[in-house]
Amino acid sequence: MDTITDIVRDKYAEAARRVTTGQAATCGTSPSLNACCATSSAGSDPITSNLYGEQEAGEVPDTALLASLGCGNPTALAKLNEGETVLDLGSGGGNDVILSARRVGPSGKAYGLDMTDEMLALAEENKRKAGVENVEFVKGHIEAMPLPAAMFDVIISNCVINLSADKDKVLAEAFRVLKPGGRFAVSDVVLRGELPAEVRRSMELWVGCVAGALSEDEYRAKLQAAGFEDVDIETTRVYDVEDARGYLSESGLDVDAIAPAVNGRVTSAFVRARKPEAKAACCGPTCCS
Repeated sequence: MDTITDIVRDKYAEAARRVTTGQAATCGTSPSLNACCATSSAGSDPITSNLYGEQEAGEVPDTALLASLGCGNPTALAKLNEGETVLDLGSGGGNDVILSARRVGPSGKAYGLDMTDEMLALAEENKRKAGVENVEFVKGHIEAMPLPAAMFDVIISNCVINLSADKDKVLAEAFRVLKPGGRFAVSDVVLRGELPAEVRRSMELWVGCVAGALSEDEYRAKLQAAGFEDVDIETTRVYDVEDARGYLSESGLDVDAIAPAVNGRVTSAFVRARKPEAKAACCGPTCCS
């Protein structure tokens, strides 16, 4: 049986292939695979739509925007400063990496980490089209980042961490590669309370970002356990069952039966946290033997 990682990789590879033929990204041929990354037969997906303004859309190639499968706009919500080094987890077609590179300027640099060859190839092409030089894409898994410790000022991500089957490893790795005082600033699907078990069990909805999502309390606790402080979760969108009716129905779920337990439980949120500053060395009589 395929692992969650295999399924996610396959669906995002197919999404990249669609973009290279001029189509908008979806997570596969099944219309039900869409919560964070497609449109259902019922129409435009409410989670992925209208995330970027006209100015931002004009700063990236069309193929980068078409490949954007996120649930928010971390580059707009995260404060990125000139000269900083930024890492985008699950960078896909490179949309947020290119936007970040423009924010940090030529004295800074933006990296994208992705496990899918097709998305990495698309991202490299989008980098070329955008004409940005302070960008680098790296192949790897967000649970085991092939990157040095204390390398980045900021980590961003757009609706990717909730796809991981081991979020504790992702957050521990994020903490490791951030510099002391570095900032974690991601958009993600976050739950308010619990979803019905049948929704949690749906692999298709996991790939679509819903079944793998953490609750606000779970997210906060996992960040703190990884060592982060100043954790803040800001809701940016709230969805009800009508927003989800198309893809829930296509997944074989009885929408009306689960509606009371779903309404208002699924949100997009901006999740912030900070790695503590390094403690100053102490050689006084009270702290050195």
